[in-house]
Amino acid sequence: MNTESIISAVGFCTYTGDGNFSVLEDSLRTISDLGASAAELSLYGEELISGGRIITSRLQRLLEITRQFDLRYSVHGQIISNFMDKEHLALQKAVVRAMLELCNRVEAGILVHHCGQAKMPALTRIGDLDQMERDALAELGEVAKGYGVRIALENIFALNDAEYRQTPAKVGETVSAVNSPNVCGLIDFSHAYIECTRLGLDWREQIKAMAPVTGHLHVHDSFGRPYSMAKFYHPAEATALGIGDLHLPIGWGDIPWEEIFSELTFLPDTTLIMEITENRFATEQADSLARALKLVDLVNSRRIAA
Repeated sequence: MNTESIISAVGFCTYTGDGNFSVLEDSLRTISDLGASAAELSLYGEELISGGRIITSRLQRLLEITRQFDLRYSVHGQIISNFMDKEHLALQKAVVRAMLELCNRVEAGILVHHCGQAKMPALTRIGDLDQMERDALAELGEVAKGYGVRIALENIFALNDAEYRQTPAKVGETVSAVNSPNVCGLIDFSHAYIECTRLGLDWREQIKAMAPVTGHLHVHDSFGRPYSMAKFYHPAEATALGIGDLHLPIGWGDIPWEEIFSELTFLPDTTLIMEITENRFATEQADSLARALKLVDLVNSRRIAA
């Protein structure tokens, strides 16, 4: 694959470490050995930032690890990153600035950033939350420009009606409104499926609306069922019931991947990352990679034909 393709790299996210880098290094070795071309670094778990500042000694250790592998990198920012968090907005921005610097140092072209979350306000206040996020993205997009990085805004699902999250189409509108070459959309197909089931929306239409501004993809399977149950004694129980954000190997859920990738296209130089995040699925990674490469061909072959 090359940067002239729509989807130019395919790989997996690293498992979340506990700060000693051993999990990260092992994950990258596995991803490389599988023959993937990309890896998303789950740096939120690696104790690299303290109070908005990068810990230089730990950064050097990170670079020693990432330079061992011939992979195209993206970085997953903080899970709790939130540009609708008015109380902590300055701190949120500081961490994103640090994450952008980390992207620059590890030569990662994408920083994954979750779309905003807040308590559901009165309808007249939703616009204020949306604008707060857009202003922050425009500001940090300028920082990202200096590093040659794109901030990829990811669609997330709400847990209940008391929580405000933008729908996938609304995330696309946010990216369009920011109108920066250094801010793009990130479609998480399973998140979209869950959120649209919860709201009674057509999820295929929602991701279709978001696709034209999308430059990064998160692929993992599910059944699109919201969390009607929240307590499981083992992750396999959630899998058995098909409830929630399962992060399953491709083909384990009921997402019609071939149909989706036959009809959607994305921004040039998009990366596809499989968020199959638990090592209990390690034996399924090779099969998921083979399936993902076939999905990529469905997109890229249309551009060649055109």
